[in-house]
Amino acid sequence: MKVVLLAGGFGTRISEESQFKPKPMVEIGGKPILWHIMKEYLYYGFNDFIICAGYKQQVIKKWFADYYLNSSDVQFDFTNGRNEMRVLESHCEPWKVTVVDTGLHTMTGGRICRIRKYVGDEPFFMTYGDGVCDVNIRDLLKFHQQHGKIATLTAVIMEQQKGILNIGGDNAVKSFREKNIQDSSPINAGYMVLNPEIFDYIEGDDTVFEKEPLERLAEEGELMSYMHKGFWQCMDNKREMDMLEKLLASGNAPWKKWEE
Repeated sequence: MKVVLLAGGFGTRISEESQFKPKPMVEIGGKPILWHIMKEYLYYGFNDFIICAGYKQQVIKKWFADYYLNSSDVQFDFTNGRNEMRVLESHCEPWKVTVVDTGLHTMTGGRICRIRKYVGDEPFFMTYGDGVCDVNIRDLLKFHQQHGKIATLTAVIMEQQKGILNIGGDNAVKSFREKNIQDSSPINAGYMVLNPEIFDYIEGDDTVFEKEPLERLAEEGELMSYMHKGFWQCMDNKREMDMLEKLLASGNAPWKKWEE
C-alpha cells in the first residue's frame, strides 16, 4: 500500500530554515522530519512512498539520490592507479521512493491529483510532510477498512488554530470548518487513508484539499475520523522545531518507535 507525502509547500512560517530547503527537509535529530515520518510508516510495514514535491524539489531528489551512499560503509581504493569504490555494508532502509514535481504553486488537492497515475486504483495513505505522530498506523488502516467510507483522517484534540471537525457519536465527520482561536476541538492531524474515489472530489491544481474535498465528503457522510489520544505535533515554526529536537535529544520522542 502506497504512502503519499505532501512536501511541496513554501514553509514561510519557518523561514529561518525553509529559505534553503523545503520544510519537510528541515532536520530534527540530524535527519529531515520527512525521514522521521517515513521511518514511522516503515515500522508498521509500509515502505512504498510517493512524495509530492514542489518548492525546492531538487533538494529532496538530491537527498534521496545520495542517501544510499551516505547510509553505507564504503571503501575507496586508489592504490596502484585504481579508482574504485565498493559498498561494504549498507544501512539504508528498504524504501521505494517516487519523488514527483507537483508544481511550485499547486494547492494541496492539486498535488494529490497530480500523483494519481502513480497511486493506481487502490486505497493509499496520505500524510503531511511536516508533522510527527505516534498513531498506530495499522489500527488506523483497519478502522478505515471496516467502515467502508471514502476517507479517514486522524483526529486529535489540540488547542491551536487548525481546521475544526464536528464528529458524531458514530465517528462520522459531520462537518469540516475553518479554525477559530477560541476552539479546543478535534482537529485534522493528517495521517489519512483515502480510497481512489477521492480523485473525483478534486477539480485541479487550485483545489485546496482541506476545503472543498473534505467539506463535500463530510456533507455526504463519506469522511470518518480515527480519534488519536496520543502524541501529534506539526512543525510550523522554529519554536516547534526546537521542541521536537529537545524530545529527540532527551530520548523521549513518542513517535520514534524504531531501533537505531
